[in-house]
Amino acid sequence: MLGNGVIGILAESCNKWERRVPLTPSHCARLLHSGSERTGVARIIVQPSTKRIHHDSRYEDVGCEISEDLSECGLIVGVKQPKLDMILPDRAYAFFSHTHKAQKENMPLLDKIITERVSLFDYELIVGNHGERLLAFGKYAGRAGLIDFLRGLGQRYLSLGYSTPFLSLGSSYMYPSLAAAKAAVISVGEEIATLGLPSGICPLIFIFTGSGNVSLGAQEIFKLLPHTFVDPSKLPELFEASDVTQPALTSKRFFQVYGCAVTCREMVGHKDPTKVFDKADYYAHPEHYNPIFHEKIAPYASVIVNCMYWEKRFPRLLTSNQFQDLKRKGCPLVGVADITCDIGGSIEFVNQLTSIDSPFFRYDPLHDSYHLDMEGNGVICSAVDILPTEFAKEASQHFGDILSQFVGSLASATDIAKLPAHLGRACIAHGGALASLYEYIQRMRNSETEEISENTASFHPNLKKYNILVSLSGHLFDQFLINDALDIIEAAGGSFHLVKCQVGQSADVMSYSELEVGADDRAVLDQIIDSLTAIANPSDNSGLSNQERNKISLKVGKVQESSIKEGHEIETKPAVLILGAGRVCQPAAKLLATNGSFASHQQYEACLENNFIEHNGVEVIVGSLYLKDAEEIIEGIPNATAVQLDVMDHESLFKYISRAEVVISLLPSSCHVIVANACIELKKHLVTASYVDASMSMLEEKAKSAGITILGEMGLDPGIDHMMAMKMIDEAHARKGRIRSFTSYCGGLPSPAAANNPLAYKFSWNPAGAIRVGRNPATYRSHGETLNIDGDSLYDSAVRVRLHDFPAFALECFPNRNSLVYGEVYGIEQEASTIFRGTLRYEGFSEIMGTLARIGMFNTEAHPILKGEKRATFRTFLLELLKIKSEVVDGPLIAEKDIAERIVTLRFCKEQGTAVKAAKTIIFLGFHEHTEIPVSCQSAFDVTCVRMEERLAYSSLEQDMVLLHHEVEVDFPDDQITENHTATLLEFGRTENGTTTSAMALTVGIPAGIGALLLLENKIKTRGVLRPIVPEVYMPALDFLQAYALKLMEKVE
Repeated sequence: MLGNGVIGILAESCNKWERRVPLTPSHCARLLHSGSERTGVARIIVQPSTKRIHHDSRYEDVGCEISEDLSECGLIVGVKQPKLDMILPDRAYAFFSHTHKAQKENMPLLDKIITERVSLFDYELIVGNHGERLLAFGKYAGRAGLIDFLRGLGQRYLSLGYSTPFLSLGSSYMYPSLAAAKAAVISVGEEIATLGLPSGICPLIFIFTGSGNVSLGAQEIFKLLPHTFVDPSKLPELFEASDVTQPALTSKRFFQVYGCAVTCREMVGHKDPTKVFDKADYYAHPEHYNPIFHEKIAPYASVIVNCMYWEKRFPRLLTSNQFQDLKRKGCPLVGVADITCDIGGSIEFVNQLTSIDSPFFRYDPLHDSYHLDMEGNGVICSAVDILPTEFAKEASQHFGDILSQFVGSLASATDIAKLPAHLGRACIAHGGALASLYEYIQRMRNSETEEISENTASFHPNLKKYNILVSLSGHLFDQFLINDALDIIEAAGGSFHLVKCQVGQSADVMSYSELEVGADDRAVLDQIIDSLTAIANPSDNSGLSNQERNKISLKVGKVQESSIKEGHEIETKPAVLILGAGRVCQPAAKLLATNGSFASHQQYEACLENNFIEHNGVEVIVGSLYLKDAEEIIEGIPNATAVQLDVMDHESLFKYISRAEVVISLLPSSCHVIVANACIELKKHLVTASYVDASMSMLEEKAKSAGITILGEMGLDPGIDHMMAMKMIDEAHARKGRIRSFTSYCGGLPSPAAANNPLAYKFSWNPAGAIRVGRNPATYRSHGETLNIDGDSLYDSAVRVRLHDFPAFALECFPNRNSLVYGEVYGIEQEASTIFRGTLRYEGFSEIMGTLARIGMFNTEAHPILKGEKRATFRTFLLELLKIKSEVVDGPLIAEKDIAERIVTLRFCKEQGTAVKAAKTIIFLGFHEHTEIPVSCQSAFDVTCVRMEERLAYSSLEQDMVLLHHEVEVDFPDDQITENHTATLLEFGRTENGTTTSAMALTVGIPAGIGALLLLENKIKTRGVLRPIVPEVYMPALDFLQAYALKLMEKVE
């Protein structure tokens, strides 16, 4: 199939905005119509796409074929990496794979490539004779990034009270072409030159970092405005020459903007004041330099356009603390366009990605807070990682102009070795193995590559007696010098562990690696260091061409002698990724990150077989769509990191899942399948607190094949209820007992002290879900009879409940959906004459809710009174529901007595007492008030939810309560006796240091965290999709719950 001259063009699938193509119709036309003998291209098959910048019909017009099936293609090309299931065996592929850096998140792709014997060509590795990348989009990122930012700048200045010409600009993607976008910028420039800019925002100074294509593209757009570029040393003079603080000058206008391009020379200074800045020394020894950007440049910047590559070993351009200090001193900075998307990098407070359709967030340095608006204090920041696609047409044309020059060679080559050198070097894998130049990737993977934090120790599992940290910097990967270094270590009989690896993003930027090199003989270790030093300092007669480019900078630490005894290993912390930063996340994160949260440390130790986890805890990564939410969750939790993560972003999701051993998904259940499929591809265990539905059950075989466990229903209900039930049932069956009756009650309630409203109920989140629970039909079995309750009658079916051990609790329950399902799940459907699961509430709840339902307060249909432009008040709406005609819109408030009488008159309930309780509830919720109903409310259900969320919320000092109670009757035919088994969980919200964690959050989050611990401990060996209904899950999980001091009580009578 290789070399058959048939090219396939992939439909891009990684991002909804990705509209670029590797070859345009015009490129395809030239390739097809110039003759296959000349171009090497016989046919081109294009996968159909409705979002590609060039329509399928245009490809058809030039002779391409449109087909989903690319199986006839020997070479398949795209822009971004395809989904794994799209990769066909024994083909050649060309795209940006991001695999030559050995990043964990991209290794499943590389494994798939090797398994399918694919020849992988990476555009990033196609370089010219001088190391320059031939295929790149950098200038388009810079162009689009600055245009988008100028638009946001206009909006930001408007919110600050200044009208500017920038306000008329659109985002880059809104223009039909780059030329049209440039024309719009020129028009803005003409207005600035004619009418000027307000003095209150001037001098308007743009600082550009970096000197590569990204920076040049941004500066190209900037130069369309009336401008002057100034030397960094002249920045203070601009402010001295234009002192706008004087009242006499407040009406002055400025008719140009200022630009200043800075390099690392203006960003750092040598710690030794007698030494001048030296770029080579800085790259080799950044620890010799102090940051100065915040002192010399940032105080004068209006806008920072960040286009530079940065690594963690270098000082930051601007830290959050530095910016906070600058802002207190009156720094004019209004925004940051981080075109490099270096999240949490050189500009510390730019800690989240933005998107093309939502390109900005606002950072308030004085409160260290983040906001998704343009109003208020602080700076606006943009960090869009797919900018070139905004100019998809021009970017594709530019890219295809270069790719079309050699794509024919890739399409017609049957022997990779005969390709031109610059193409051969770009082949990462071929025929089921890594190409020789890229063998270092597997060696790096074998060394258990991981990047560690500054305060975390990392050791190779096969730690040698003598070990030393070696830092290498230079063109390690684009010139493949890393292979030479690893060859030296292995040839001498040493070992290495890759601690850090940061790869330069352009031909002008060097890469950096830290290796922990070890040997059992000190002389061998010395020999390795001598050999590495020799390649770092080649002699003048070494015969190397382009010697400077082939040079490695070497930094060697101190030799350390290991005190580890034979047979013992030092391990790094295992990592757990928690997706979702809602209320239940924090208890799970605390449980995993520190063992200090266990009430009984002795019990906790007994639960753990792995002493390492006991002593060191687990590294926790909390991922949320909004970074601030994740940061709030991990505040005060050691070993925890917050990241911004959108699960719909395939690349980002894979990146973070690959860093963890176990993933906990606390996202809405609709997201679980996306996460589960990613976990299957990356071979990572998954825990959820949600029901195992059909879509998850269908992953059983895939999970088994991947060797992973998907553990669902690890919460409260479902979760702890399963564990307590199955423990009783399995113990009874083990004694040859037969289950006669299974009854289960569960409810999340206010604590008695907090049950201080007519409903004796409160909500800790949106009440919509809890209201719907009372509208669901239910099925259960009672003494052999199957009973069905329709949703409209559910509240009427509630019965009084008293628990023997808690006589002070006046409770009631109503059936919870289909109880018979649990007869099958628990294996008692053929023996139990009673199977009932009920929802607990305080007594009186159901009669009030049933009455409100009959009044119509839970109807979900759009209500006519809520459709008009003039908003109805809650009083008007109540009058409508109670069919009371009132000519006076602003009449007196309706009395409780009148409401109760009207409820009885309309037969919404039979008992006067119930009507009074319902009336008290209506008054408590404020339905009698003259306040306007929010525009978002379109139905009675919406209105009720709004009122309940406002009036039935917990105060900061109130506690909730969770009560779970099982009753199991067991017959023992051999002994002719019957036993009554009960199991009860009672948990209240916990308050520590003034912060209350709800009982619901604890009883859902803790089991999920325990599930992750069990998988880390390998206590769960079954693979596939599981519930906690088997002993290998529920037995150790219940032990952990007891160690956490959750109140689990069991009795037998």
